[in-house]
Amino acid sequence: MVQKFNVIGISVRTTNENGQSGTDIPALWNQFISEGILSKIPNKVSEDIFCVYTDYEKDHTRPYTTILGCRVENLDTIPDGMTGKTIESAVYEKFIASGNLNDGIVFNKWLEIWNSGLNRSFTADYEVYGAKAQNPAAAAVDIFIAIS
Repeated sequence: MVQKFNVIGISVRTTNENGQSGTDIPALWNQFISEGILSKIPNKVSEDIFCVYTDYEKDHTRPYTTILGCRVENLDTIPDGMTGKTIESAVYEKFIASGNLNDGIVFNKWLEIWNSGLNRSFTADYEVYGAKAQNPAAAAVDIFIAIS
């Protein structure tokens, strides 16, 4: 069980249809890094970067929102151009993608999750890029999938 928490970051509405998310999500990461978004997020709990997938239209085959940001104490101050979201308490299955980030380890883990038959709730799923993800050549990224 993961207790509810808040995230502030930048977001994009995307879909896995026709590989659209493969364009939109890297572009979101590029914006996050190039615009120094990490330093602009108020009330951060830590420097860990959260990549949240939420507001699913139905499941992973339909449109959803991706938020790239940080866990924060509250949503009292959301800077212009950013999105704030409360991730409700839920039961999560944890996966770990490890290896070289440039080899698509996170995407490959998602392929495994999509094909796993896991009973997903499609409320909010997220990845955590913490201390273990700092070395791209030997990274470990935690992926949390909401299950019902």
